[in-house]
Amino acid sequence: MKLDARLLRYMSQEEFRVLTATEMGSRNHEVVPTSLIASIAGLRTGGAHKAISELAKNNLIAKVQNTKYDGYRLTYGGYDYLALKSLSKRGTVYSVGNQIGVGKESDIYIVADEEGNQRVLKLHRLGRISFRSVKSKRDYLKNRKTTSWLYLARLAAAKEFTFMKVLHEHGFPVPQPIDCNRHCIVMSLIDAVPLYQVKEIGDAGKLYSTLMDLIVRLARYGLIHGDFNEFNLLIASNGDPIIIDFPQMVSTSHRNAEMYFNRDVECIRTFFKRRFHYESVLFPKLSVDAATKEMQLDVVVAASGFTRKEQELLEQAQELQDVESQQGSGEEDSESQVEEGSGSEEEAVIGEGETAEPSLKSVTDSEDEGDAQEENPESVVVEGHEELTPSESIEPHTTARSHTTTAPARNVFSSSRAKVQVKGNRNKGRNKNKTKVTNADF
Repeated sequence: MKLDARLLRYMSQEEFRVLTATEMGSRNHEVVPTSLIASIAGLRTGGAHKAISELAKNNLIAKVQNTKYDGYRLTYGGYDYLALKSLSKRGTVYSVGNQIGVGKESDIYIVADEEGNQRVLKLHRLGRISFRSVKSKRDYLKNRKTTSWLYLARLAAAKEFTFMKVLHEHGFPVPQPIDCNRHCIVMSLIDAVPLYQVKEIGDAGKLYSTLMDLIVRLARYGLIHGDFNEFNLLIASNGDPIIIDFPQMVSTSHRNAEMYFNRDVECIRTFFKRRFHYESVLFPKLSVDAATKEMQLDVVVAASGFTRKEQELLEQAQELQDVESQQGSGEEDSESQVEEGSGSEEEAVIGEGETAEPSLKSVTDSEDEGDAQEENPESVVVEGHEELTPSESIEPHTTARSHTTTAPARNVFSSSRAKVQVKGNRNKGRNKNKTKVTNADF
């Protein structure tokens, strides 16, 4: 689905409380009962139903049909809004710009902070493929009643952020990780182009050797990328490669480590032969070239809190998506199935991976609803930025600094309601006490 943040500035405090309550209720329910949503949100029945109706109309939550009780589930759109609110309150994201990338597992956008510094926002979208075919193959969900695609997307973001942070600290050519919330990662913007877009190169042999050295260096540090190919490599303006996309990274102690290592090597060899007509008889082997370990970064990552159980669950989900992608079974219609909320079993959103007693904790005004129920990985928040509270009025800046590949990101906050015209005047007569969080005017 496409990120559309235009409604964020018009959402009331009550609507955010209901959205957060739906997320919290999803911890123990595939379909969150309406009565539980109202109880967690701390609203009266009438106010809760009004907010639920508005959220459902905007596809932030979805009513599930054919259930024994009246209930709703959280959609990716609602999950996006909760993450954006948290990131905006931290000062990490102030404006949202154009989409610059899309894949079977993620969407990439340009964002900016208050000072106009452009960054990259990555939203993980596990489960984008057709749910009809997934249902027959997702054996790993059979005995896990508390697993959802939203939870898996959050795991993927947490894993990628953790690996990126560790690699950046040890001098590997990766983007600088800035912040992470739920299924979203904010990282530095690099002036580079994807390797698959490079048609000609001056010294193919030099770049080939550099990439092979990176594969070996990762292995000597105890890690294997797992998806080291032309789509996950950027070439900077000076010709240096940049590694991106780490959800499939595994340890060299993994049972299939040699297979992943050989696959990474073969991907580079195949691409260079096809694109640049360059073929070398020299290529690394895990047992020979990476036998000497310089550091065990896989141990460092494990110590950061990303458990083996979470790793295995995420690997199973990614393997399933790889199979579905190769079979080409309905990738295009999956998001419409998810967001329309037809209520089928495979569409239902189940909550976090832990089993817990139903929580009736209310969302209070003093609580940050955007961070409710979150088990966020260690974040690197930009220093010197004050937290943005919903009641603050922020004067909009004109544009963020331009970039050669995208249109500039535009302000997502507004202190003047009169400056914004909404089609159909949908906000006429609504509560004036609105939460101004984020918005993107594309």
